[in-house]
Amino acid sequence: MTNKEIKALISLLDDPEIAPQIQGEIQNLGESIIPFLEESWEETLDAQQQQRLEDLIHHLQFEGLQQRLRVWREAGGTDLLEGMWLLNTYQYPDADLQALNRAIEQLRFEVWTLLRPEMHPADQVQALNHVLFRAHKFAANTQHFHSPANSMLQRVIETKRGNPLALCVIYLLVAQRLHLPVFGVNLPNLFVLTFRPELPGAEPFYINCYNRGLVLSRTDIEHYISQLNLSPNPIFFEPCENIDIVRRAMRNLQLSFEKLQEPSKAAEVGVLLNILE
Repeated sequence: MTNKEIKALISLLDDPEIAPQIQGEIQNLGESIIPFLEESWEETLDAQQQQRLEDLIHHLQFEGLQQRLRVWREAGGTDLLEGMWLLNTYQYPDADLQALNRAIEQLRFEVWTLLRPEMHPADQVQALNHVLFRAHKFAANTQHFHSPANSMLQRVIETKRGNPLALCVIYLLVAQRLHLPVFGVNLPNLFVLTFRPELPGAEPFYINCYNRGLVLSRTDIEHYISQLNLSPNPIFFEPCENIDIVRRAMRNLQLSFEKLQEPSKAAEVGVLLNILE
């Protein structure tokens, strides 16, 4: 269709008798029509028409997100930054993956300048902690714990505030770009990281990003599990897959919308979660 034909089609949404049919035709055109819908939204003063256009734009963006998420899953779901960016686009459709990549790369560079080949793993962690938690002041968002923004990587990087998982994701992305053996761990009620030293006889240890990179031992994790009256489970101690991290981020976001009494958004995040399940 030409631009003129697309605009003419959108103008027919004003007619309530044929609006449902027109909406179906517009949806079949896919995300490429969104700029035309946005232009039409800016040109109309009719509140009902604006709402129809907003609903159409959201529908098209949500359909596109589902498709991209399926492609990511079918490719193995291994690219953690891309997976978190896809979730980010649910709230911020214009979020720029390359901008996120540049932000992580800048953090990586700052840590890299502090690292030395002979450094002990504990000192490597201290270098990471210094850059993330002291220089850039990333911290727990304790005032608005259930805010959806806490799960949005773009917003966490901008505000320096997030939930345990989002803070861990930033830390993990930086560490892995430095070729450090750091991985995510799915603890109940708390997401942490584990450092698996490659030195002979060195014991793995854990990192709590929600507490400014506090280092924990396996005994500390066992004590935490016992406080929750849970039986020890290997998944509480062993690295998880990146797709597991994105799934957990989705559950966090779904819970945030439930806490904010936004059931329709919680249901949509549930649809996204089902794609990864």
